[in-house]
Amino acid sequence: GIQVGTAFAFCEESGMDPYWKKRARTMAFLRYLRILTSAFASPAGFPFKVAMVPGTLSDPEVYEDRKRACQHGALVTLYEREDGTIGYRCPGEPVSLYVAKGGRREDTVGRRCLCNGLMATAGLGDRKEAPIITLGDDVVRLMPLLMRHADDSYTAADVFKYLGV
Repeated sequence: GIQVGTAFAFCEESGMDPYWKKRARTMAFLRYLRILTSAFASPAGFPFKVAMVPGTLSDPEVYEDRKRACQHGALVTLYEREDGTIGYRCPGEPVSLYVAKGGRREDTVGRRCLCNGLMATAGLGDRKEAPIITLGDDVVRLMPLLMRHADDSYTAADVFKYLGV
């Protein structure tokens, strides 16, 4: 198999919010877009490739200013409460809640809320949430699709043609 998520993320039909798609695509075209593999982007600790785009959760100031919350709970971890019942916690939720549920404070350091961030990237959920844009290292290979101008766009059909499918 091949990985082509980045090419499809930037195409016209993708679900990425048009503002963030254009911003990241322009940065890629101008060769300013950096991709960082981060073990902290996901509360589960799975390494994610994060586009370093100002105004997103990759921006340290945006991350620090964000009020920690866990509205979706898609990446929670199960744990056993003292009474034997099952509870849920996430190192991306408010630190005091996580610690009260038996989590270790050090596990919360730098953790992003991937659920809320990805929903914001798609233009869904709470509009106050900052997005997190996940793309692959191969973003520079998209130059043939981005054509001649930073404002150029392309379709999913263009990606298939580019791939020779």
